[in-house]
Amino acid sequence: MTIGLQRLVCSILLVMPLALEAEEFQFQTVIDKAESLAGSAWEAPPQVPRFLQELSYHDYQSIRFKPESSLWREDKLPFNLMLIPPGLFYHHAVRINLIEGGEAQPLAFDKTQFSYPNSEIEKLMPADLGFAGFKLTFPFDDPDIHNQFLVFAGASYYRAVGQHNNFGLSGRGIAVNTGLPSGEEFPSFVEFWLEKPSAEADQLTFYGLLDGKSLAGAYRFTVTPGDETTLQVESVLFPRQAIELAGVAPLTSMFYYGQNTLRPDGEWRPEVHDSDGLLVHDGTSDEWLWRPLNNPTTLTMDYFGTQNVRGFGLLQRDAEFSSYMDPEAGYGTRPSAWIEPQGDWGKGHVVLTQLPTPDETNDNIVAFWTPDGGLPAEGPHRFDYIARFGKADLADSPMAQAVDSFLGDGTRIGGGDVEGAVRVIVDFAGGPLEDHPAQAPVAAEATALEDGELIEQFVEYVPALERWRLSMLVRPAADRPLSVRAFLREGDQTLSETWTYQLAPGSDVLNVIK
Repeated sequence: MTIGLQRLVCSILLVMPLALEAEEFQFQTVIDKAESLAGSAWEAPPQVPRFLQELSYHDYQSIRFKPESSLWREDKLPFNLMLIPPGLFYHHAVRINLIEGGEAQPLAFDKTQFSYPNSEIEKLMPADLGFAGFKLTFPFDDPDIHNQFLVFAGASYYRAVGQHNNFGLSGRGIAVNTGLPSGEEFPSFVEFWLEKPSAEADQLTFYGLLDGKSLAGAYRFTVTPGDETTLQVESVLFPRQAIELAGVAPLTSMFYYGQNTLRPDGEWRPEVHDSDGLLVHDGTSDEWLWRPLNNPTTLTMDYFGTQNVRGFGLLQRDAEFSSYMDPEAGYGTRPSAWIEPQGDWGKGHVVLTQLPTPDETNDNIVAFWTPDGGLPAEGPHRFDYIARFGKADLADSPMAQAVDSFLGDGTRIGGGDVEGAVRVIVDFAGGPLEDHPAQAPVAAEATALEDGELIEQFVEYVPALERWRLSMLVRPAADRPLSVRAFLREGDQTLSETWTYQLAPGSDVLNVIK
C-alpha cells in the first residue's frame, strides 16, 4: 500500500496534443471539460521517453529552466512563470495555456529554454516534449529579485510558502482512498490555464483540469503571495463512481521524530519534521483540537468528527532553530498550512493518516476532510476553500495553545512510581493564559480513553517558561493504545484548545516502559 511516500513524487500526469489556436476562455470552460472527461472511461496517459524516466536524480536536477526565459519577465510584471521539465519522478507532461484578453493560447515547449548537464541529454530531448508543471515567482523583498513561492508539479501536488518560509509540506487538489487497503489513487492536473497579470497585480488567477480513474474536476486558484501566501480555491468534482474515502483539500507532510518521540539511534539532531501537529476547528462545538504528530510503527488513521468544519491544518509550531540544529534543512522555517472551508461542507471527518518512515526523505503524514458516507457518484460536488501558507499563527486560534508535549516512563524519577504508566507533559501558552496570574485556579479536564487509567493529573505555572503545565500519569490498558485528551479551564471558562494524543501498542515510548 502506498500513499505517495516519496516527497513530491507522483507520476500520473497526461500528455495532450498542442493546438496553437486561441480560444475564448472562462471557468465554465474547465468545468465543461471535467464533466466531459468524467462521462467517459479513464485512459492511462502516455509516458515520456524512457531515458527521461531513468535519469539519475543529479542529472534530472541539472536540467534547469533558464531564469532569463521566464514568461512575463521582459514585460517587467510582478509575477514571472517558470517551467518544469518531465523526467525522473514526472513521467508525463501537462498542457499549459496562457490567458490574455479573455482568450487562451497553448504554450509550446521550447527545449532551448532549458540548460542540460551534458550534450547527450540535450540531443535526446524531444522538441515537443511538454512540461511537467510550473513555478511562480514574485519579488518579496526587492523588486529586482524574484522569489519562488508556488510550485505545481506531480499528480495534483503543489507547494507554497510565505515570505519567510522555506519549502516544506505540500497541498493537493484531491486525495482518493488514502490509507485504505484497496490502495490509493493519484488523480492528476492534466491541463493548466494562467491569466497574464497586470503590471500592478498583487494576485494571480489560474485554472486546473484534474483527471483520474475515479473522478475528474475543475479548479480555479487565485493566489496572493506575501508574509502569508493564500490560495482561494474553487473546485467542482465529477466522480466516475462513488468514492469511499474522498480527501478534500489534502495536505501532505513529513514527521520523522520530535519532542514527543524517542530519538532514533545515531541521530544527533533534537527533532526532524516539516510539521509537528494537526489543528482542527469545528464550527458547531467551537472546539479547537490539537493532535501532535507521530511516526508510528504501522499505518494509523484517526478520524475527527466535524459538524461544520471551520478550519484544519498541519502546523510547524516549533520554529526555534535550537529544536533542530540543522542549518541546511532549516526545519524551523518550514511553512504551516491552514484550510478554511467556504460555506458549510456538512457532516464529515478530518482524517489524519500517519505512516512509518525510516528517515526524513518520505512524506508520511496526510490530513484532509472527507464527507460522511463517502462521495456519491452523482455529481457535481463543489468544495471551495482558502489555503493559507506561512507561520504557525495563521490559524488565528483564540485559545491557549499546546506548545510542547513530552512523554516518558512513569516509573522513573520525575515520572512517577507506577509500573506500566506513562508520564505525559503538556505545556500551554497564549490566548486567555497570556499574562494570566500565576496564582489563578487553572485546572484541567483530562480523560484517558481506550479503557486506560488516568492515575493523576495536576496543573502548575512554570515561571521559567511563562507557561502553564499539565502533568498526567496514564496507564494504558493491556494491548490497547495510550489515548488521552485534555484541556485547561478556570471554572466554567475553557482556556485552551483540546490536546489529544494516541499511541498504538508497540510504539517506541510504550516499548521502553514495558
